[in-house]
Amino acid sequence: MTKKDIVRTIAEEIDLPQFRTRALVQRTFEALIEVLVRDGRVELRNFGVFQIKQREARLARNPRTGEPVPVEAKNVVTFKPGKEMEERVRQFKASEGKTPETPHDAADSPPPSQP
Repeated sequence: MTKKDIVRTIAEEIDLPQFRTRALVQRTFEALIEVLVRDGRVELRNFGVFQIKQREARLARNPRTGEPVPVEAKNVVTFKPGKEMEERVRQFKASEGKTPETPHDAADSPPPSQP
C-alpha cells in the first residue's frame, strides 16, 4: 500500500475530496516526524511506538573484498508494534491474505511463448 492508496481509502470512507485528504495525511506524517525529532519518541496507543535509538559504531566487512570497513555511529528509527497490531498480525495467515510481491527485472522473466 502506498500513500496514494491510503489517501484514496480515507477519502472514500469519510467522503472528503482526495486533495484535502492528501493534505491531511501528509500533515499527519510531518507532525509525527517533527515530534519524533524533537522528543525522540512517538507513542500511538493500540498502534505502536516509534523511537530514535543510537546505533553504535562498528566494524563491518565489504562483501566483495572481505576487507574490514568502519561504520560510524548513527541514529535510527525503531518501531515496536502495540498490542492490538501484534494480535492482528499474529492472526494473519499468509495463505488467506496477500503476500508481498517482489518486483523482478524483465530480463529475469522468461520470453513470451509464441504460438
